[in-house]
Formats: sequence, C-alpha cells, structure tokens
Amino acid sequence: MIPIAKPLLGDAEVAAAGRPVASGWVTQGPEVAAFEREFAAEVGAPHACAVSNGTTALHLALLAVGVGPGDEVVTVSHSFIATANAVRHCGAIPVFVDIDPSTFNMRADLVERAIGPRTRAILCVHQIGMPGDLEALLVVARRHGVPLVEDAACAIGSEIQIGERWERIGKPHGDIACFSFHPRKVITTGEGGMLTTANAEFDRRFRLWRQHGMSVPDSVRHDSPTVIFETYPVLGYNYRMNDIQAAVGREQLKRLPEILRRRRALADRYREGLGSIDGIDPPSEPHRARSNWQSYCVRLAPDLDQWIFMQGMLDRGIATRRGITCAHLEPAYRIEPWLPGAAACASGQLAESERAHVQGVLFPLFAQMTSDEQERVIEGCRVVVREMRTKR
Repeated sequence: MIPIAKPLLGDAEVAAAGRPVASGWVTQGPEVAAFEREFAAEVGAPHACAVSNGTTALHLALLAVGVGPGDEVVTVSHSFIATANAVRHCGAIPVFVDIDPSTFNMRADLVERAIGPRTRAILCVHQIGMPGDLEALLVVARRHGVPLVEDAACAIGSEIQIGERWERIGKPHGDIACFSFHPRKVITTGEGGMLTTANAEFDRRFRLWRQHGMSVPDSVRHDSPTVIFETYPVLGYNYRMNDIQAAVGREQLKRLPEILRRRRALADRYREGLGSIDGIDPPSEPHRARSNWQSYCVRLAPDLDQWIFMQGMLDRGIATRRGITCAHLEPAYRIEPWLPGAAACASGQLAESERAHVQGVLFPLFAQMTSDEQERVIEGCRVVVREMRTKR
C-alpha cells in the first residue's frame, strides 16, 4: 500500500525525545522555549508561541483579536472542520465565502462583500499549503479596520510574494498566523501548534491563556531562589505543548529545507505525469505563491465519480483522500439554526467550494516517496480513468 502521507522521522528525533525524558522535565519547559525561538527565526516572526495543536492556536488567535459571542468571522466553508469550529468555540458565527477554484483559497472580493457591522475578524486559510492572496486580503482588512488571522496549519515553508520580496508564511503579514504539527503536516511533533505575531501583547496573552491563566510559568518558579505564589488573573486553558514534542519539533525544523526540496520535486513530477491524462486536472501555483505541497489535490472531470475513482486506486494499493470538505455540508453544521452558509448554499454562493469538495482527490505525497511509488500512482490513475470511461 502506498499511503497518503508519511512523517519523516528518524534517529535524530528519537535521540531528541530522549533529552527531556532523561532530564526529568517533560512538560512545557526549556525545549518548548528553544523550539519557539527557532521557529520564529525560520519564518521571520518577532514572536512565536507553542501550543497543544493547530485548533487551539486558532482559538487563541481569534480570542486575541477580540472575537466573542455574537460576533461574525468571515472565512471559508471549504477547509478542515477545525477552521469553522474555532470560530464557534468563541461563540461567534462563521460567515462563509466561496473559493477561487484554481487555488482552493478564499476570494478577496467576496470577503469584502461579506463584511458587516458584526464582523470582528477575517480568517483566511492557506489551503493544503498553497498561500492565499494575502496582499488583496490585507487591503480589504485594512480598509474596513478588521483583523486578519491566517490559518496556516498546512503552510510551514510556503512562501508568498509581497511586492518584490519572497517571504515565508508565518512572517506576520496579517495579525496572527497559526500552524499545526499534526503527522499529516510537512513537519510534525505528533500533535502541536504554533502562533506567530508581531504584536507583543498578543504573544503575552497566548502565553497566559495556554497555561490556565497562570501568572507565573512553572519554569520561572522552578528557577527562583525565593518562593513564588502564582495567581490566575484570567480564565485560561490547558493548551500547552510539552518538551518531548518540542524536542522532536526542533529536529524536524532542521529537516525542513530538504523536505521542501523533495516535496516540490515530487509535485513537479506529478504535474508532468498527470498532465497527459484526460479527466485529471493537476494543481498549479499562482505566480505570487510557492507551495510546500503539503497535499497534492487533483480535480476530476465532472463525468468521473469521486468515490469510484478512489476505490479503483485503493484496489491497486494506492491510498487517496477526497478533496477538502465543506463545513456547511457536515451534519454538525446542517443543524445549526444560525448557519449563514445555508442561505448561501441555497443560492449557489458556495458553488465552487462544493464542486471542489466532490471533484477533488488528494494523491500520496511524502518526502520519502520513491520514483517507483510515484510512477505507480500515475499509472494507476491512468488505468482507473480509462476503466471508468470504458464501463460508462
């Protein structure tokens, strides 16, 4: 079986995990602090704060920019469910806008139309590693005085052209960027997340909130020559990353340049090999973006059934996944009486999101993927498409 993804882990990560285990300090501590410094330097951010996962990063980011009960956040339905869920965790309402079918990212012109008197934030998603149109979104955000939060869960290592410069996603372009280190991501800590920002006050709040609202971190009390009594001035959460995860993350950061080089080479080979298959539309990068190719999503022709295609690939020992889901189509969101996406869906305003959901298929892509494995995927795709059309 060729898996859809596979984390690149080895002896360096095993040894790194042993450091905090041997030290006896396994919760949030010196390894987390070092990982934060190294991550900030990697993306060019003044501040980076590690948390337990990408969803908690989104939650804290939205809280920091002032999202609360009854507010609205303009975002996309076409994303992993955590994007919309983070809005709901704040008691706010996600206002869904449609996507650009060529990039799977939100359209800035639709964002502008969706902004209303209750809009508290724009939450853009760099979908499956492909940077969104930050320049256009920033113009809209600044014109309306609305904070811009980046869901960069999949986008570590991706780059965007700002003016004449190429800059990493995570260097603060909007107000806050949020990352995930789930095993499906380009680098992993098993679970884990990171927030980057240029706003020192936001960073201070993240650090307070992630550890139950505790006024003094454990590391400060541990190293103090005098007794310190902590207080809890605000309601907080248990959103910490631990030192074992962070130690692994530090080694993963060292691998990032090679992982990016390899993933981009694999994406180039897919584009070349799949481009000649009628019925398969490979993705491409807009001129202003460099993807890390966290996932490789092809689009099937309308006459090719997504489930039948994926089953055909699975029968040949090739794992795939359906295109990015739409939150407004999920049962948990269909029953929400306030769902703004319901009216939009009925009027066809989320048509591109829904089309991408049923036509998109994610192909295997991981740094260790061999040329033979990739050729199996390409040839398997060719055979399945031919068989589907013959049977039809």
